[in-house]
Amino acid sequence: MDLSDSIIPKSDQMDYSDFIAGPRTVTITEVRPGASSEQPVEIILAEFDRPWRPSKSMRRVLVSAWGADSNNYLGRCMTLFGDPSVKWGGIAIGGIRISHVSHITKPLTIALTESKGKRKPFSVDPLPDARPAPAPAATRDWKKEVDGARGDVDKLRSLWTEATNSGADLEALDYIKAAAKEQTA
Repeated sequence: MDLSDSIIPKSDQMDYSDFIAGPRTVTITEVRPGASSEQPVEIILAEFDRPWRPSKSMRRVLVSAWGADSNNYLGRCMTLFGDPSVKWGGIAIGGIRISHVSHITKPLTIALTESKGKRKPFSVDPLPDARPAPAPAATRDWKKEVDGARGDVDKLRSLWTEATNSGADLEALDYIKAAAKEQTA
């Protein structure tokens, strides 16, 4: 019996405890502003029902890997893991770190602040594109489904996840993304 589900913390966000069982490769479905200046970014992942609020260091890793425009992050993947050495207030409490990201061709190393005045190299590796080969175009009419879901943000998110997981082409993914932007504008 897999006990992973029985140790999920009761929280409104992902935390170190979510990764006690090991690393997870996840797909970004949305990036939105956070509720406070301490946690200014929420990243919605297809595989979790709670947002990830990355630390400043992990936001620096994402910007170094993919650029500052979070619109480019949609559909991209990364591997997250629980790092017990992450400190807050000088005490090791554990935190979520990134080990791999898609859409880079070689390892990326950047200097991250470890403590006041002290920086340490942090590396992430390329994550191979794990999406399956695209299905034949005639199998699913994504545009028709998106047009039928306009006005329903939850349905558009679901379609995004399905399209990403099934290896839909970039044209279909861009169409879904554009429809979702219309809803949030």
